[in-house]
Amino acid sequence: MCLAIPSRVLEVDDLMAVVDTAGEQRKVSLILMHEDVAVGDYVLIQQGSFAYERLDAERARESLALMEEVFAQESPDVRAW
Repeated sequence: MCLAIPSRVLEVDDLMAVVDTAGEQRKVSLILMHEDVAVGDYVLIQQGSFAYERLDAERARESLALMEEVFAQESPDVRAW
């Protein structure tokens, strides 16, 4: 199973982007995207640094808030979700 953390797009340069993922910036490829990506959008990234899906901003913020809530629990066991 893979858990993708919504990542906010900070810069776009042709088929590459710089994103913020949980406070860390990294470059990702946009080659798999079937829709345009702009600064401020949220994307999901698969292993190998390829963005593959754009998320609605509200959905992304909800997912991030839920992840923060779960990770703030005393038990680090994610099976408790």
